[in-house]
Amino acid sequence: MSIKPIQLGKNKWRVEVSMGKAGNGKRLRHIETVTGKYSDAVRHRNELEGLRDKGIITPQVRLTLGEHLHNWLEGYVKTQCAPRTIDSYESIAERHVIPALGHYQLRQLNHQAIEEYYSHAKETLSARTVAKHHRLLSQALKYAVRQGYLGRNPCDLVDAPKWQPKPMRTLTEWEVSIFLEAANDSFYYPVYYTALSTGLRQAELCGLRWRDLDLDLLSLSVNQVLYKRRGICEVKPPKTQHSRRQLRLTPKLALYLKDYKAEKEILYWKVTGKPMPLDSLVFGFLNKPCDPSILSHNFAIIARKAGLEGVRFHDLRHTFASLMLSRGAPAKVISEALGHASVAFTLQTYAHVLSGMQDKAMELLNDALPEGFVTKLSPKS
Repeated sequence: MSIKPIQLGKNKWRVEVSMGKAGNGKRLRHIETVTGKYSDAVRHRNELEGLRDKGIITPQVRLTLGEHLHNWLEGYVKTQCAPRTIDSYESIAERHVIPALGHYQLRQLNHQAIEEYYSHAKETLSARTVAKHHRLLSQALKYAVRQGYLGRNPCDLVDAPKWQPKPMRTLTEWEVSIFLEAANDSFYYPVYYTALSTGLRQAELCGLRWRDLDLDLLSLSVNQVLYKRRGICEVKPPKTQHSRRQLRLTPKLALYLKDYKAEKEILYWKVTGKPMPLDSLVFGFLNKPCDPSILSHNFAIIARKAGLEGVRFHDLRHTFASLMLSRGAPAKVISEALGHASVAFTLQTYAHVLSGMQDKAMELLNDALPEGFVTKLSPKS
């Protein structure tokens, strides 16, 4: 029989769960203090009873959120997530979540405490950043439920902080010409030109090898990516199956890369006295990879020089997609080139481009249909 919660003060309850009898016949009980309404105390007691019935020992019940987050990060996250995700989660947990909520016993953490944390966090952090905190906390507590440490995820009772994404910035054909002219003497011009011509992500461009290109067949394969983590550049396989893909090259890009490759082969031979291997990175210098941080910094300088404020390197990818759509390329083709999981995601991401194409579509339809004619109408007899 369940034991009713005992009120200790305003919004404070004592919850007891029978744990059977000791060897000497003495009754054992697990006791916790719960903050909230009576219904919260009853729910917490029911969760404890469910935990007891699953045979989970008491020390796990007393696990704090801080202890659980450390275990989760060291065990699950480091074996299941990408390096950049690991770094992000560790930073959020150590700098924000654990200092604020880490002292709570896992079973005592409730949605009110989480909502209060979000409210305080938004005083100094953006709503988008706090939304990332919510994602981390929700994932960590979801894992606790799977492990049997919790009966219910308190984050399910909390709405994630709402935020508005920044408007997408794409370059017009005229702005592309202005940017490339401004970047003409940059060491990174080949990267920018390839990005605009393929829509590849920055990590995909930095990880591209000459063996991934067939410039005669106008083909490019994405087989690896390069990230910079804690000051060290690391080569990894693509994150998803859709990211590992093959795409076509424009004849202009293929011709440009042939000339670019010829120059690099000459330079490589002069420095090393050896032919350049196929495993060489397309945009690296000898055995040194293209540094993503320096690449982004250089891009920002050139964009400002060209009078294109607020443009990021990633916007070259958006520009590729927008130009393809505006020229009538099928959405499925663009989706596959970008490595998106579905055509629906591509259409949703670039809906603003499609809406601006309605006038052109109506002009095409107008050319296809004959002119209408009006017949004389007679009144009904």
